[in-house]
Amino acid sequence: MARFQSGWLQKKPRKSGDIWVFCYRRQRPEDGAWVQATPIKVGKVRDYPSEEAAWRRVEELHLNPNQSPFDVGAQPLFGELAAHYIQKELPEDQRQATIEKAYSTIRKYKRYLSRWALPRWGTSPALAVHPPEVEDWLRELKNKFALRNPTLGEIRKAMNNVYVHGQRQGFLPRTPDGNPIGFVRQSLVSDFEPVILTLPQVLDILDTLDLMRRTMIITDAATALRVSEVLALKWDDLDFTDQLIRVRRAYVERRFGPPKSKASKAPVPMHPLLAAHLLAWRKETLYPSDEDLVFPSLRLKGTKPPAANMLVADYLRVAARKAGVVAPPRTFGFHTFRRTLASVLVKMRVDVKTVQEILRHQNLKTTLEIYAKSMSEERLKAQGMFLELLFSQRRTELIGSGLVDQEQQLPVNCR
Repeated sequence: MARFQSGWLQKKPRKSGDIWVFCYRRQRPEDGAWVQATPIKVGKVRDYPSEEAAWRRVEELHLNPNQSPFDVGAQPLFGELAAHYIQKELPEDQRQATIEKAYSTIRKYKRYLSRWALPRWGTSPALAVHPPEVEDWLRELKNKFALRNPTLGEIRKAMNNVYVHGQRQGFLPRTPDGNPIGFVRQSLVSDFEPVILTLPQVLDILDTLDLMRRTMIITDAATALRVSEVLALKWDDLDFTDQLIRVRRAYVERRFGPPKSKASKAPVPMHPLLAAHLLAWRKETLYPSDEDLVFPSLRLKGTKPPAANMLVADYLRVAARKAGVVAPPRTFGFHTFRRTLASVLVKMRVDVKTVQEILRHQNLKTTLEIYAKSMSEERLKAQGMFLELLFSQRRTELIGSGLVDQEQQLPVNCR
């Protein structure tokens, strides 16, 4: 009974080898019910071959949920702090979090800690970690694994989060000396060269796609929605009367969740040209009801959208190659159309504030935040300018083929 109250161990299979995970129950505040909490990784079975050895590791990590994690005056290891941080700050259920984190953010921090930080620093006393050693280690990761500066910056950030958590909980001194990562220098300058498409290239890519994926790309290109937001759209989110797309959810790592940030929840304008393409697709889809996904997976019978990485690999990059776009895989994807929209609008001398609001970037320069506020009509106009410029290059041949109404310049099946 005592062991059950203090949690229990399970073996979990992994590609790199079985691992031990520590499981325990927590009391749900809203109704007092006891539910199983997110398991915590203890270590690999090959490192702790017996359950007794695994339990000793549980005690080293102070994972007993009924006790204070560290004794007064204890010198916690970085791995102990990280385990407590993951347990308290990175549970999948974020309803009790002071600052709610997106599921993708939780997975990202867990991945950076488990894959990079913990294997090197897990058994080091937290206050014995020296900034120059961390800088040398980050440089080694860059050279050995070809990690880029932004990724190294994220690893540093994940480690810093662990120390800040330890200071907030009182496990470390609440002074600069209590967080050595605060002294670690790491460049965030990226050598990433994004691909910016020309409008003829965009049209050539659209020509090789079927109706659903073509409509998906047009929606992505014209609205600057992230692919996770496009895939999560339901027909009820499209307000054809007020010409708005309401961003209510995102689809990340095969699960639905909230949008990335507060700024991401802002409605997006829907120009009549874009609305026409969406309505044309709605007439053809097998799932046209308000609660249905706009871009569903047929294999999953409309219950979920297709996976973004598979769309990019199986359709988008194939179409790009046919269109003559030569780009390394990591530089080309749905985000390419977001960048292309921004580039085209800037070249068209659209107000920079309007471009920033279309992209829904949360961090704006103070001057623009206070003194420049674009109206939704201006954003709608900017989106329409982009769409009209894009399709004007094919309008003549579409009219000649009878696929476009000459008076309204809309697809015939949308009149």
